[in-house]
Amino acid sequence: MRIDLSVDGHPVVVRDLEPADEQAVLAVFDASDDWFVAATGQPSAPGDVQSAYYSLPEGHDFDDKVLLVIEADREVVGFVDALRRYPHTASVGIGTFLIRPEFRRLGIGRSVARALAATAAEQDIVQISTHVAEGWAPGRKFLAALGADFSAPVAPGGAGNRTVGPAEGTRKVIPATLVIG
Repeated sequence: MRIDLSVDGHPVVVRDLEPADEQAVLAVFDASDDWFVAATGQPSAPGDVQSAYYSLPEGHDFDDKVLLVIEADREVVGFVDALRRYPHTASVGIGTFLIRPEFRRLGIGRSVARALAATAAEQDIVQISTHVAEGWAPGRKFLAALGADFSAPVAPGGAGNRTVGPAEGTRKVIPATLVIG
C-alpha cells in the first residue's frame, strides 16, 4: 500500500513497513514513551516492532496484518498497526496509531486517518474499531475529532499472542468505533 498526501504543503506518505524501517520505527516508539507508558505501564522496548507483527488475536491470520509507516518530508514520523476483518469481516481494527510528539498537532494524523478510512471504504469496510487507554486524553481527543463513538471503559481484550507488560493487564481501555463509507 502507498498513499501520497500533502499536509500544509508538505509531502506525507503512508506505506507498508519494510525491514529497513525497523530502526526508524523504534525511534518513533522511543520518542512516544508517553503513549507507551499510558497504554502499557512501561516504556517501549527493542522488540516492540517485531512484536507488532507477531501480535494477532486468536483465530486471525498473518495475511490480515497491516503494518504501515508514515513519512513526512522523507522521515519516518509515525506507525500504524492494523488488522483487516477485525473484529468482524467488514471492519478494520487499529491496535496502534502513533505519531512522533514533535509531529503531533500538525494535521498529519488526521490526514492519514482520513486517507486510510477512504481506502478502507473502497474495500467495502464499514467501520474502524480501535481503543484508547483510559486517561490518555490526546488519543481520545484525536478520535473524537475524527467522529468516533466511545463505549464505557473495559479491561483490554488481550494482546493476542504477545506477552503483556506487568501493568498492562490492569489498565482499562475505552473502545472506539468510526463508521466509514
